Amino acid sequence: MDDRQSIDLAAMLCSRLCHDMLSPVGALSNGLELLAMETDPEMRANVMQLLEQSAQISTNKLKFFRLAFGAAGGFGERVDVEEPKALVEALVADKAKIAINWALADATLAKPAVKVLLNFAQIAIDSLVRGGTLDIGAERRDGACEIVVRATGPKIAFDETIGKALDGSLDRSDLSSRTAAAHMIHLLASESGGGLQYHRGADALVLGAALPEGEGLIG
Repeated sequence: MDDRQSIDLAAMLCSRLCHDMLSPVGALSNGLELLAMETDPEMRANVMQLLEQSAQISTNKLKFFRLAFGAAGGFGERVDVEEPKALVEALVADKAKIAINWALADATLAKPAVKVLLNFAQIAIDSLVRGGTLDIGAERRDGACEIVVRATGPKIAFDETIGKALDGSLDRSDLSSRTAAAHMIHLLASESGGGLQYHRGADALVLGAALPEGEGLIG
């Protein structure tokens, strides 16, 4: 990928982050305005509760994107699986209709695998517009890390362009902030000699990855 393409991808990822942060940060701003005008103690307490919720959502999202998009903690090292697990669980904390089942066979994952897992989870969560079940599994087998994320629910919302970005069949001219994250993890998988795939059914979306592990992988 040349410099121009790298800059475009970075810009698209920044746009995605800003889009996702706009709602909770906007709620913080509105809450502070209400707090400045409100004099009733009970109403002020309600506003403070909303401010705390918005601040927590903002913090959770920033932590998520720092590891899912960025170079949190440096490059190349392995990450304790409890870290991405906590980030995903925080994302669904306010989504009572989504349940998560975990099947993580190892105590740590390589940084590229963590990024793929987190981005898979984000895509799967977005697809469960009416709630459902999220099954997330990862294990090392025959020198590679295999990741599977399955979203099951009464209605699956999935943009096929995201799927094409995942498997590398999307034309670069069609890349956008919506597909940038999927394209990024496709590049990560390709760099390691691995690949991503997906399958969408009537009531399920399955995302899969095989990432060979070796020396010199990018973080």
